[in-house]
Amino acid sequence: MALSEKRKGEWFIYSGILFGALFPIITVLSYAALPSLISLGWSTAFAAIFFGLIVSYKGTWHELRNPLLWKYGLYITLFISILFYGLFFIGLTKTLPGNAAIIALLEVFTSFLFFNVFREERISFEYKVGALLMIGGAVIVLVRGFSGVGIGDLLIVAATMCAPVGNFFQQKARDIASSETILFLRSILAVPVIFLLAFAFGQHASYGNVADSLFLLVVNGVLIFGLSKILWVEAIHRISVTKAQALSSITPLATLLLAWLLLRQAPNVWQLTAVLPLILGTLLLTDHLHLRKSK
Repeated sequence: MALSEKRKGEWFIYSGILFGALFPIITVLSYAALPSLISLGWSTAFAAIFFGLIVSYKGTWHELRNPLLWKYGLYITLFISILFYGLFFIGLTKTLPGNAAIIALLEVFTSFLFFNVFREERISFEYKVGALLMIGGAVIVLVRGFSGVGIGDLLIVAATMCAPVGNFFQQKARDIASSETILFLRSILAVPVIFLLAFAFGQHASYGNVADSLFLLVVNGVLIFGLSKILWVEAIHRISVTKAQALSSITPLATLLLAWLLLRQAPNVWQLTAVLPLILGTLLLTDHLHLRKSK
């Protein structure tokens, strides 16, 4: 029996969960030899090569002739490749991967604000409770027992505010071009800007440093910035961004487990406590959970 487009979108999200869980861990491991923006730049460059090969194989270079795609591509590059990932990569130098994965769930809330509230759609009782739970869960991680807010955590929060705008333009771009073409365009536009930012912030790396992290950079570029992003763009072409984020809410749990196994960073009580309200919030914001029966 053929899957509906909605079910296909959901399965694309489920397939990308492992890649999403590995993202903060692989990135932090690359920091042993490389500064944050240098790591982001090389990861994006390998992603561009990956997407270029797919575009060549599928013969979709002609899609780049569309000026509207370039317009959307500039917005996507700014809000996702530069602002979202730039803030995320720098934030990861100042916080734990588990914290970053949990706080990143705030993207469900920021996506809800952008796609629902700003477009003046209805705000149900469940949505209001869900929004409060999302904020509460993030606050638990941010304050860590009321010992102070970390700058790395705040940078991750700022990153979640940029992603919905980029996803909005990715949805529009997907109506006129394939996923691999969109992602190739955003990658090649982002690479020079990221390296210029790295230079401006005084970040440098030798070829030896790059070689030491080559495996991690290729994994980040091909699997996490590559394959997982194709799955994501195909998913939000079929289901709403907010729902896609909700279905990804299991990712922080997977990140905490992998960080424990690979980095020996056991989940702390604040991280585990924050997971429940964040997941409940995502379920309420996407109508997967109801507090009151419909009349």
